[in-house]
Amino acid sequence: MGRVKLPIGPQHPALKEPENFTITLDGERVVDVDIRIGYTHRGIEKLMESRTYTQNLYLVERICGICSYAHVENFTQNVEEILGIQIPKRAEYIRTLFLELERLHSHFLWLGVAGHEIGFDTLFMYTWQDREVVQDLLEMISGNRVNYAMNAIGGVRRDVSVEHQKKVLQGMDYLEKRAEYYKEVAINEKTILARAENVGILKTKDALKFSAVGPTARASGITVDIRKDDPYASYLDTPFDVITTNTNDVLGRVVVRVLEIFESIKIIRYLMAHLPVGEIVTKAPRKVPEGESISHTEAPRGEDFHYLRSNGTEKPERYKVRTPTLANLPALAEMLKGTYLADVPIIVAAIDPCMGCMDRVLLLKGNEKPGELVDGERLRRYSIKWFAERGWKA
Repeated sequence: MGRVKLPIGPQHPALKEPENFTITLDGERVVDVDIRIGYTHRGIEKLMESRTYTQNLYLVERICGICSYAHVENFTQNVEEILGIQIPKRAEYIRTLFLELERLHSHFLWLGVAGHEIGFDTLFMYTWQDREVVQDLLEMISGNRVNYAMNAIGGVRRDVSVEHQKKVLQGMDYLEKRAEYYKEVAINEKTILARAENVGILKTKDALKFSAVGPTARASGITVDIRKDDPYASYLDTPFDVITTNTNDVLGRVVVRVLEIFESIKIIRYLMAHLPVGEIVTKAPRKVPEGESISHTEAPRGEDFHYLRSNGTEKPERYKVRTPTLANLPALAEMLKGTYLADVPIIVAAIDPCMGCMDRVLLLKGNEKPGELVDGERLRRYSIKWFAERGWKA
């Protein structure tokens, strides 16, 4: 039987968001993968250039609905770096609390999605029910279940009361018991073992070669975590372990995330026990002086990287984001090779892809110089010409 090319996406039941994977098959085996991105590009980076820094606080959160707080944390850290201001210690702890609650939220959600991809929908229903505990805590403090609007430039907008602390700790007690169950499931459940063990292999050398990040890298034995490697918020003060496995497969990616749930619970308990007293925000000017800054955080999926260039006005001159999904795509293409077609959905799901926050678009014309970017005005003229050639008139 000859080789066959099979398109998966941009609209496909195996994908929760529109992307295109062109799979080259030899029988049932995947021999090559071509990934095309850009179907859900929303132009947020460009939009940020026409909005003030305060307005961008809320726009940058819309990059992703699952790890929205990691994005706004990067944004505020960038602005605060150029302004040269230090946020209060209590604000650092509250920011770390939200970063870890978001990690719990993301890992429970992902575990359910992984179960759904292999037909284990009971696991999906269990984890999403437990995820509600995290959502309720986030809503209790911030007023929102998604896009929490917690950060201000110079600190946070809402404080954590003593009553909040008690309820957070009660939630952690419940989630720890549930995580014990999921750890048992991840290690011993035959449904998961049959579909995840020795599937989607990414060897340590390949994870390094393709610059994998987050749980994808840690499941290949690489101890990489921005919280430890370049601490931010209150992570320098907070004890926790970086979880790794060396199985190099989908099962390892499941185990890493389940065990990270325990670490997040440990961090949150420490934060609640050592929450400093004092102010939660430092006053910051509206105009940001000229400068450049980079910031990176360990989002639930891995390193989330932001770049800011300011020009002395109330609006940024340039903003650039590289999300962990984009960083993990080369590794994903590698781990798909040699697998069975039936395993493609769970291997793709195992990097916890978020296409909406990853997608970027560069427009190039074939008759332009190689690599020459098509700017907005040239694109406008092109669109008018394209429609005119097809009978449309203004």
